[in-house]
Amino acid sequence: MTSYSRIIFSVANVITIGKITYIMFKLEPLTNVVQKNCLISDAYHAGSYSMCTFLLKMREYYRWEQHIPLSRPLPKEELGQWLVEREETWEKTTSENPTEKYQPLTFGNTKIDPFDSTAINNQIQKEGYIYSSGYGLFNKPHFFLAELKKKEEFEDYTLLVSSREFARDLTAPPAMMQGSTIFIRQESIKRFIWEKIEEWQWKKRPDVPMAHAIGAHEKNSDLEHVLDKMVEQETLTMTYHEIGEIKAGQLLGQQWEEMLITLARSKSELLARAIRDLMADCLYTLPALLEREDKASLHFYFANFSGMRKALFPEAYDAYQNWVDSGDTAALKNICRSGKDQWHDKAEEILGFYRQENNRLEKFIESLFKSDL
Repeated sequence: MTSYSRIIFSVANVITIGKITYIMFKLEPLTNVVQKNCLISDAYHAGSYSMCTFLLKMREYYRWEQHIPLSRPLPKEELGQWLVEREETWEKTTSENPTEKYQPLTFGNTKIDPFDSTAINNQIQKEGYIYSSGYGLFNKPHFFLAELKKKEEFEDYTLLVSSREFARDLTAPPAMMQGSTIFIRQESIKRFIWEKIEEWQWKKRPDVPMAHAIGAHEKNSDLEHVLDKMVEQETLTMTYHEIGEIKAGQLLGQQWEEMLITLARSKSELLARAIRDLMADCLYTLPALLEREDKASLHFYFANFSGMRKALFPEAYDAYQNWVDSGDTAALKNICRSGKDQWHDKAEEILGFYRQENNRLEKFIESLFKSDL
């Protein structure tokens, strides 16, 4: 039995009895193809990550595939054997599929390109399912198939929220956007938040943003209750971020996406993405959280404000700390106003260089932030 077939068998056994026949005979063929495409993507792109990031992602992926509860420790021996087997499967996949060709999804006599999410969702959403595909960091293709929890119009956007996931690849972005459609993956959000809670529990420092985020919920609540509440709150925060991404994209134009493709798998790609993230958050995410006076989500946002974003924009973290110390949000509001222009200008500067001398773009981007990193 192949690895992706094992996944399908496990999924079928956790569905309620009333739906087993439907899952086995209607969803299984579709899930098989989606999971096979996930396998192909992982086989070609898993090597793009650093060893530390790769191992963390593999641990999380193993937990999902084996249906291991978040609070249960992973079995080290079984995990090690699984890692070896998965890498062997990837090697076999690349040798059998040397052109990185992804399989179409079949509905009756109709075959649909796996990157045509709209057409595929037109086929499955009425049955209560959701599908998404696209390209992420390092130009890695992402695919997932899940239960559709809710669909609603949010301002000028269509919001699709998923719950249980039947097929996914190594990387499971909690939120994505395609055009004016926003995909929010609550199962991935829950795993992401739990990892942050677990990391905080190891250190248990009372003065860090994660401690404030947890403390913003009801006192004496167990972590499971806090986790569920945080998933719902961060679903909204991630929706705000994706709206910010859309607004940033409208300002920067399609050429920004074309530029990212030329930077794939480079440090400059990470820098460019961090710039757009900061622009999106100053445009929409942070102003929306401040308007709602959502203290818990503001704390959680800055609990994850790290790496390149924090190195590039330390003023934002200083403004957050000012709010923690004083209770006054003025500094945060000011940093949003100045930040949206600052990062828009920086992005436009990069685009201008790309239009003129794209063969030297990576060195140019790195030179802009050499003193910050």
